[in-house]
Formats: sequence, structure tokens, C-alpha cells
Amino acid sequence: MKKIILVVLSLILILGTFPTVTFAEATSDDIIILYENDVHCAVEGYSKLSAMKKELQQTYAYVGVVSCGDYIQGSSLGAISRGEYIIELMNLVGYDAVTLGNHEFDFHLDRLEELIGMMNTKPVCCNFQKIGEDASYFNPYKIVSYGDVDIAYIGITTPSTIASSSPAQFKDENGNYQYSFNPSTLYEVVQKNIDAAEAEGADYIIAISHIGYAEDETYGDLEDVEDLIKNTDGLDVVLDAHSHSVIEKMEIIDREGNEVLLSSTGTKFENIGKLTISDGEITTELIKTEDYQGTDPIVDAKLNEINGEYATLGERQVAFSQVDLVTHDAEGNRLVRTSETNLGDLCADAVRYVMNADIGYMNGGGLRAAIPNGNITFNDLLSILPFNNTVVLAEVSGQILKDMMEMAVMSWPAEDGSFPHLSGITFSVNTVIPSSVVVNELEEFVEVSGEYRVYDIEIFDKETEKYEPLSLSKTYTLAASNYFLLEYGSGMTMLKDAKIIQNEGVLDVEALERYIVEALDGTIGEEYAEVKANITFTEGVIEDTPHIVVWIILAAVILSSLIVLIIVIKKRR
Repeated sequence: MKKIILVVLSLILILGTFPTVTFAEATSDDIIILYENDVHCAVEGYSKLSAMKKELQQTYAYVGVVSCGDYIQGSSLGAISRGEYIIELMNLVGYDAVTLGNHEFDFHLDRLEELIGMMNTKPVCCNFQKIGEDASYFNPYKIVSYGDVDIAYIGITTPSTIASSSPAQFKDENGNYQYSFNPSTLYEVVQKNIDAAEAEGADYIIAISHIGYAEDETYGDLEDVEDLIKNTDGLDVVLDAHSHSVIEKMEIIDREGNEVLLSSTGTKFENIGKLTISDGEITTELIKTEDYQGTDPIVDAKLNEINGEYATLGERQVAFSQVDLVTHDAEGNRLVRTSETNLGDLCADAVRYVMNADIGYMNGGGLRAAIPNGNITFNDLLSILPFNNTVVLAEVSGQILKDMMEMAVMSWPAEDGSFPHLSGITFSVNTVIPSSVVVNELEEFVEVSGEYRVYDIEIFDKETEKYEPLSLSKTYTLAASNYFLLEYGSGMTMLKDAKIIQNEGVLDVEALERYIVEALDGTIGEEYAEVKANITFTEGVIEDTPHIVVWIILAAVILSSLIVLIIVIKKRR
């Protein structure tokens, strides 16, 4: 007994040396919902989000957190753990509801199922469904009680996910689609779940949607999140994602004439959204994340742990190469900046494949490491493409393509970081013609003032499966890095006139892994043993040479015919 008393007293003395922790009693019954979207692995923001939640809990009795999707993908940290690190951080924050963005399917449905098994809060999604079944694949919505107020969160995933993700994961062994995101019936599906949530007694209905403003003609009348609101009724708020829009507060009228509040935080924790329900009134505001100074030490500790594991986890094998993938020649010269390489071919093919583009473009300066034949780890791929660049899909005119190729080879044969490694496009370069690319004081493209060096440009036609001559007035889809298509790097300002079709945070290294695993079945084979001759360098050849030859031959034929005719006439006389 004395020993027990001594142990208890010792514990009291030890605990007495720690600072006293006090918890303020919440003084408001207002409901606060913090929200984020399109985080894309900007993991430091989770510490601030968690700290903000805990700080608000000192004042408000009811504080929740929700996510509108695209959290597991967007940096090598997400790719290297295939989403697991992000789920661990979200579990520490504590979410009331989450939905699925299209990029939650990037690691495929079976991996998504594994991640969901790790999630403390299971995702809601009303429009993903196995074809032939009535029920949604995931729970379509959930109702969360905040005191005596019940809020229903309805999850909506991007209707075009099958096209923007890897289509094969949604097919059966015979190649038939077995899943659908209900693009043609989205309004009806959402309305059915609004009605169900109302019947279940929800006081407020909030859609956590991943639709945005990205128009997609493939999916009929559905254009953007506003159309969703205008074609349904019963929603109180839509917290949206996908297009990375920054919307603090917008009021949209639904089909019954009622106001629906719309808000979106941008991307990568640019903002943290704060929704307040007070005395029946709903308001939204955006808080600049960089302006909020608080962090959560528990989340910070986890981030430190993750960073310590990061390099080790990258040693997982992702592929095998039967050939050496080169960047330099035997003398150590940087081939990638002056000529095509098999590594450049592989990377250009990868971005073209993942984006389903007409043309893939990878600049030589972005290829940073060679890979010898043998096993390839994720860290090996990351050594090739270490900059966390994202792949963007754009629509460009033939003229823009011609100007871009002209500028890409303007320095040849000197080294240039923008030297093109290509897929789906071929052309020749007349090296006798000096470059007439005009740039401004910032070395940005202005015009081509003289004769073009590039000629005989041809684009691969996916329908005919043949290369066809470039049409300057026609439009083509181009997959390249954000460095070019968004930042106009290397002075490629002609791309300011490009129309961005897809910009959703797919890393170039992720595109490379997906291509090798999906399209090449995990093995880089003999098809990459030799460099593909997409660019041909010539001397003294001009684009119109074939036409001149034809005219010379034709003139000779006409002249000889005239001579024969004259001789015949003279003989008759």
C-alpha cells in the first residue's frame, strides 16, 4: 500500500512540473465550416488548417472541416507514397466530410480503395456508379449533426473523370466500361440525393463538388458548376473545386428562384474558406493562408516524420529498362540540348499519352539525368524530372506550333535548354538559313522577320494513323510543361495565344510513370533503343524544292514538244 501511495505522489509531483493546460469554454452556438479544395499536396497548409480549427473551437461550439477533392496528387510527396502521406495528414486535421476529385483516381481505383480504408472520414460521391446498379459506388452524402442542426454534405465528382484519368481502370476484361460518372444524368442524380437528404431531415444541404468552370463539350449540356445549380433546387451552398477558381462569395439562382451560395478557395492552400451559419444566415469568406501564422505542432511533427521517410520510400521499383536512356555522349557533351535522345523520346511520348494530345513536347533542359538499363525506381524517374513541373494540355494553331518550333531550334547547333524532344510531330531544319527570330529585351518572342528554318512540318493524325502536313489555320492539342504553357518559359510568348484545356496538377514524373506502367507494361523495350528521327537537319534544302523540280520538268517537256512540233511543220512544208 505504501508503495502505491509513493507512486501516486511521485506522479503528482512529475505532472505538477508541466505547464497547466486550460481550455476556454466555447461562447457561441454559430456553426463554422472550414473548407479547402485542390490542395494538390501543398502539405504545409494542413498544419495551418488544423491550428485554425483548434483556435476557432475555443470560441465556437461547432467547428467542422470539409474538402472538395484533389488532395492526394500534385507533388512528388504524393506520388512517392501514392497518396498515403496526404491521408495521414488529413486524419490528423479531422474532417467532417470529403469528396473525390478526378485526381483521386490517378493511382487507379484499387489504390483509391486502399486509401479509403486508411481514411478516418470516408468520402461521399453521388455520381460515381457501377453500370447496371442503382446505388452509388460510394455513399452519396452524409449528414453531420452540429448540436440540433443537421447538415447534409453531398459529394459530386468531375463528370469527365473517365476521360481525364486513366480510362482502362474503368473497363472490364473485355474492354467495356463498367463504371460511369453519370455525365448525361448528373442533374437528376444530384437532385435525387438532395431530395433524399431533405426527407432524412437535413436542415441545410451543402454540395462539396469537384466540377468547376472547365467546359467540356464531350459531356453534353453540362458546362460548369453554375449550370448544376441552375438545373437543381434545394441546395443551400455549393463549395466547389476543379477549376482552381477563387470565389469568396457568389449568389446563383436555382431553378426554383432561390439563392444558392457558391464559393471556392483556389488551389494549393492559397486560401482557407470559412463558412458561418448564424441565426439561419449563411456567409462565406476566404482567409489568405500565408497571412495566418498559427501551426499545429502535432501536424508539424508528422510532416518532419514524412520528410525523413521520403527518400527511402522512393526506392520502390516502378519499371525495368532493357536499354540505356541517355542524356550525354561518351565525351560528356549534353546531347539533350542539341539533339534528340531516346530519353527525350520516352518523356515526350509520356506527356502526349497521358494527356491524349496530338503533340508531346519535352525540352532538353528539363531532362536532368540518364538511366542505365536495369531496374528503375521512382527516385530514378524523379532524378530525370526533378522540378515538380506539371503537364498542361493546350489547343494551339498551326502557326503557333510553327513559331514555337522555329524558336526552339533558333540557337542550333549551339546548346539550348528549349531544344525540342517530340512526339506526334516531325519537321526539317534548313541549317543554311540563319535564324530570323526576333526577341525583345527580355528575350521573349516577337516575330519571325525572315525565312523560316523549319519546313515540312507534319502532325500525326490519330484517325488516319498517318503524318499529315501542318495546316497553319488548323488547331492541334499540345501537351507540355507548365513552364512553357503557363509561364511562357524560354521566351515562348507565342503560347500566350494558346487555349488551356487541362491544367490539373499532373506532375511530369507521374505522367512518365503512368506511361511506362500502363502503355509499356512496366518495361522500356527495344522500341527505345534507337532515337526517333522527328527532326531532320539539312543543308541548302528549301521547302519549295519539290515544286521547282516539277516546274523544271514540266517546262522541259513543253519545250521539247514545241521543238518536235516545229520540226514536223517544217517537214510538211
